[in-house]
Amino acid sequence: MRTTAAIVNEPHGGFTFEEVELDEPRADEVLVRVVATGLCHTDLSVKEQLPPEMFPRVFGHEGAGVVEQVGADVVGVAVGDHVLMSFRSCRTCATCEEGAVGYCENTLVLNYMGFRMDGSTTHHRGDGNAEPVYGSFFGQSSMAMHAIAYADNCVVVDKSLDLPTIAPYGCGFQTGAGTILNLLKPGADDSLVVFGVGAVGIAAIAAAQAVGCGTVVAVDLMDSRLEVAASYGALTVNPSALGPADFGDPVVERVKELTGGGASFAIDTTAVSSVVKQAQQALRVRGTLVALGLGPAEYAIDAIDLLQNGKIIRSSVEGESDPQITIPELLQMRADGRFDVDGLVTTYPYTQINQAIDDVASGKVVKPVLVW
Repeated sequence: MRTTAAIVNEPHGGFTFEEVELDEPRADEVLVRVVATGLCHTDLSVKEQLPPEMFPRVFGHEGAGVVEQVGADVVGVAVGDHVLMSFRSCRTCATCEEGAVGYCENTLVLNYMGFRMDGSTTHHRGDGNAEPVYGSFFGQSSMAMHAIAYADNCVVVDKSLDLPTIAPYGCGFQTGAGTILNLLKPGADDSLVVFGVGAVGIAAIAAAQAVGCGTVVAVDLMDSRLEVAASYGALTVNPSALGPADFGDPVVERVKELTGGGASFAIDTTAVSSVVKQAQQALRVRGTLVALGLGPAEYAIDAIDLLQNGKIIRSSVEGESDPQITIPELLQMRADGRFDVDGLVTTYPYTQINQAIDDVASGKVVKPVLVW
């Protein structure tokens, strides 16, 4: 079938809209009419990192839409269902069977390479499928009017829910909140500092408040984002507004002051090496830092601080979430009034994708969502 998609033709390239040929769904596949797609930092950063031979490409991995066709082998998803699309996992490898689906042994092919396990692409250009277009990004490539997805990454949701509002639960909101709920699990005696309070960071703060974390601190260079964090009860730190500290890094010292000697937990969403180091140093003894940002190949670490204080530095894929479990849990928390992130979403017609990118980069909006 013919459909409209946002195409990136080369590394560092922009998004252009054109018609492409999308395969009919195979036996294990689902055809989704996309209603809305969250714009995530990963969509922007990965196109800067892939080699030229992996283009042209369709990104998008926070899709929400309506199922139009299902393959003969698909179970649990039916025509007419409203679905959120998330990341893929094979569900059969050792890590998947342990429940750690974010660490699936087939993640690279299923989510990033742009083709199916057999090497075929879901999208093509020209008559007779003359030119392959790399899709299957997170098993969806949902920056398009239609997407091929799978039962393992389609989460069926109530038809009364507004799809543009909940589209970011497929990745950004799930990652931030999942890191709190599934991994760190802070309590009233704990403290949390979040470096970088975009959509992922704010979702983490909202979840931390929902579970009663004692003290929450937000660190960001944008006052507009800090204002949002403050509305969720976070204490705020803008590094550019701090003077020199009596001892050490002023950001680290300010976080320690606010948390009574250091945070129990830290989350970094910035992927800026110097900021990751600050997050580590701002921890209390035996504190844990979770790095969520996708960026450079290496981080600078304070080895003396690490070795003397028993600190833990680790990553988390999608907040240790299984989309089939975490997304329904978060939507239930939303329904109960315990996870209210609706106000973070700003919708744009899909043709205004470049405006959406500019607005999130400037801090004008927290979470842009493209409406198809």
